[in-house]
Amino acid sequence: MNAIERYFGINGENTTLKTELAAGLTTFLTMAYIIFVNPNVLAEAGMDRGAVFVATCLASAIGCFIMGFYARLPVALAPGMGLNAFFTYGVVLGMGYTWQVALGAVFLSGCIFTALSLFKIREWIINAIPTCLKQGVVAGIGAFLAFISLQSSGVVVNHDATLIGLGDLTSFSPFMAALGFIVIVGLSYRRIPGAVTIGILLVALVSLITGNTQFTGIMSAPPSIAPTLMQLDIAGAFDVAMISVIFAFLFVDLFDTAGTLIATTSQAGLVGPDGKIPNMKQALVADSTATVAGTLLGTSSTTSYIESVSGIAAGGRTGLVAVVVGVLFLLSTFFAPLAGMIPAYATAGAIFYVAVLMLGTLKEVNWTDLTDAAPVVVTFLFMPLAYSIADGIALGFITYTAVKVLTGRFEDISIPVWALTLVLLAKIVFL
Repeated sequence: MNAIERYFGINGENTTLKTELAAGLTTFLTMAYIIFVNPNVLAEAGMDRGAVFVATCLASAIGCFIMGFYARLPVALAPGMGLNAFFTYGVVLGMGYTWQVALGAVFLSGCIFTALSLFKIREWIINAIPTCLKQGVVAGIGAFLAFISLQSSGVVVNHDATLIGLGDLTSFSPFMAALGFIVIVGLSYRRIPGAVTIGILLVALVSLITGNTQFTGIMSAPPSIAPTLMQLDIAGAFDVAMISVIFAFLFVDLFDTAGTLIATTSQAGLVGPDGKIPNMKQALVADSTATVAGTLLGTSSTTSYIESVSGIAAGGRTGLVAVVVGVLFLLSTFFAPLAGMIPAYATAGAIFYVAVLMLGTLKEVNWTDLTDAAPVVVTFLFMPLAYSIADGIALGFITYTAVKVLTGRFEDISIPVWALTLVLLAKIVFL
């Protein structure tokens, strides 16, 4: 025990081994919903649900172990919400690529992310992208997730005259999705750990009791990961049309991770007097290498989870928190039958809840400056309406550059924004 305390610097952070273990459990409970949601989302892309379940658990464990042992920060990782939706609904179902090619694109984005982290280019990129575009991307993904959850649960349906319309809210699926969402919001407001997971399991239990789901067991040996293991198609991702897709995966993962690390380390009081995050390089390497490992196993981008603040609020301050979460993800591989009984409408409420949290970034937008507000709105609306995160990002960048040029505010346009705008514009015009 003394060796563990010395390695993680537990005494130096004014915490205890017991507190760190409890904080790890707390963090896991708040993010365990991903082992139910991710297989449901990626199964829509044609991937084997059981294999994705195992890949999700293993990729999460790998990310947590690297973060805990290497970066020594109390931040847990798992396949990211929004990124998995873009993978399935944007790249596979929307653009028509196979899930193997989509995994190849995620792999390439992870490799680029790793290189950026190692060569310290990340700060330059993060600082060069306008704040309003970052806000627009986060809010846009939130809107995209909300639309997906409403569709998958039947709350909104196809309509010949208006494209979409309100479904029958009295039918079982929409009603249960709404119930799950309300339960999650209520429990989260009361700061009950594991609110999202509790909401999902409650809806699944009701579905089981009413006969809408068949009981298949709670525990078993982990399913085979063979259907997704090493199945990525990297060569297929080397397609000109995939440039914006790879960039979208990279862009979202990079800024999501940076924002999460800033929020969690600030909450933990780990940010130094100079405002720098300790072991930032190691943390980003952990995130990017976990993404690469995840694609080899068979899941979409792995990223740092903002839910880590729950463990920090419980007193967690060291990398041992992340290690505990990693161990719990490994143990979760034995609960595949439970995950298999979770219907899509049970996770729809959880997805909509995540969307609500992401839409909160709109309050930070400078609405008094139209040259900032307009790109945000374009990015925010076109992601769900065009059913593409990549197209939303592209149109947001083009709008930002165009309005800044027309208003004579050339100083607001950085070199990276100029370059990205030209690339994205060329893609829209010529591809």
